[in-house]
Amino acid sequence: MSRRKVAAPVTFRAGCAREWVIESAEADLAYTDQAFPECPTCPHRVEPDGGPPFCTLRPVGTAHPFAGLAGLILPD
Repeated sequence: MSRRKVAAPVTFRAGCAREWVIESAEADLAYTDQAFPECPTCPHRVEPDGGPPFCTLRPVGTAHPFAGLAGLILPD
């Protein structure tokens, strides 16, 4: 039996700290509208090959997906 994700209101935050409440069961979303004046120069903007630029929206209170790497110690 597979469990289905249930969409619920979630507050998502962009890198610029803007927030949207959206019904979603997703871990993050791509914001492609780029409607704000600073969007073209935003350091959180992602420009993939063959696709439109976007900003990743993550649920408020969740760690960045690479946060676990911050404490990683690599041998010389």
